[in-house]
Amino acid sequence: MVEVKRETKETRIEVRVDVEGSGKADIDTGIGFFDHMLEALAKHSRIDIYVRCKGDTHIDFHHSVEDVGIVLGKAIHKELFPVKDRERFGDALVVMDEAAIECGIDLSNRPYLVYDVSLDGKIGEFDAELLEEFFRAFVFNARITCHIVQRRGKNRHHVAEAAFKALAVALRRALRHDPKAGLPSTKGML
Repeated sequence: MVEVKRETKETRIEVRVDVEGSGKADIDTGIGFFDHMLEALAKHSRIDIYVRCKGDTHIDFHHSVEDVGIVLGKAIHKELFPVKDRERFGDALVVMDEAAIECGIDLSNRPYLVYDVSLDGKIGEFDAELLEEFFRAFVFNARITCHIVQRRGKNRHHVAEAAFKALAVALRRALRHDPKAGLPSTKGML
């Protein structure tokens, strides 16, 4: 288990992760919908995730969502790298009613995000555009390559939840133990 903390003028965040967990979630960001998405990430990745965030939500949710992505990404990176005896690559297509989202990842130590999801407006009080901010902060701080692509979907909640679940399942598959993989790179390093 790894713990990472971050405190700024806008947020105070504590995150603990265990990539060898069972998917337990103990999440409190003060943003109900976001908590729900992080719980789905924990459940379907089987990574135990603990998050406490006190943020300036009286302004809006942006700082809290982005900063949780930063801290959660740093914790994942700290827990995973150097990658050894893991599949390294993972992908998933997750459907939720009419929505279908595809995610592919590489535990590359080279951060890159492709986010091709059309999602504008609100999900309850949550600005849907903040999902891209979370994914970017998470991916760049976890130092992974991640492609999240929407195949179809109209219901904002379904699209968002399918995106988090697709990331979770792709992560779970990339994290799969493979003792024959050793260092899973032809370069000799990740």
